[in-house]
Amino acid sequence: MRRTGVARVPLSLYNLLFFTFLVAPIVVVVAASFTAGNAITVPYHGVSLRWYRRLIEYRPFIDSLMTSVYLALSSAFVAILLAVPAAIALGRSRSAFAAALTTFLLAPVAIPALVIGFSLLYFLSSLGIGVSFAALLIAHTVISVPYVMRTVLAVYRNVGINFEEAAAVLGANRWQRFYFVTLPLISPGVFAGALFAVLISLDNLPVSYFFGTANVTTLPVVMLSYLQNQLDPAIAAISTVQMLIAIGLLLVVERTYGLRALNA
Repeated sequence: MRRTGVARVPLSLYNLLFFTFLVAPIVVVVAASFTAGNAITVPYHGVSLRWYRRLIEYRPFIDSLMTSVYLALSSAFVAILLAVPAAIALGRSRSAFAAALTTFLLAPVAIPALVIGFSLLYFLSSLGIGVSFAALLIAHTVISVPYVMRTVLAVYRNVGINFEEAAAVLGANRWQRFYFVTLPLISPGVFAGALFAVLISLDNLPVSYFFGTANVTTLPVVMLSYLQNQLDPAIAAISTVQMLIAIGLLLVVERTYGLRALNA
């Protein structure tokens, strides 16, 4: 037992250092958002909410934040409409075509976001869809579909086919089997995929950078533009707001399904 306890010390130390490495930058950013100084410096000079008031005064932050939230929710909804039927159709198929199509739908995860953005810019321009909210929605849906697809596939493949067969024996048609049997069983996967899609959309810069306009743009693009002109703690304040939104979404998931259910 002593040897086991001694052997755990390096592992515990490693976990502590790794956790500190992940959390320390977040703590620094949050602390910097409350500084009274005019720059992000250590040590901080007093405590103030002036940089949160700056967020309200600087309209591009608020406007782009609302655009990002609306875009994230819209792209996640469209991704659900596309990915859920595809996952159900391909989930239990063993054909080579189904495997190839599944790989194709999951491909945007492996392709660099800059390549996706650049390619979609030329493709949508050739279709007559210039830089606009519609182009942003299409681009974010493309990068959201794989996350919904992956989680729904994982859950659906672990659901026994006997539930659907029992419903069919009892006289349920295809729509009734989907609505009353399949959808409730895969709902944790749908919810988890939608959550990932929203978070990826809110944080996306490479794809959004190609399609934003002067009136319609996302928060990461506005933050990058702001950093190019000035570096003050307002960036830390808006970053803190972004983190609070992400944490709020995770809390909603935990209260609704529980993170263990989603991992299962």
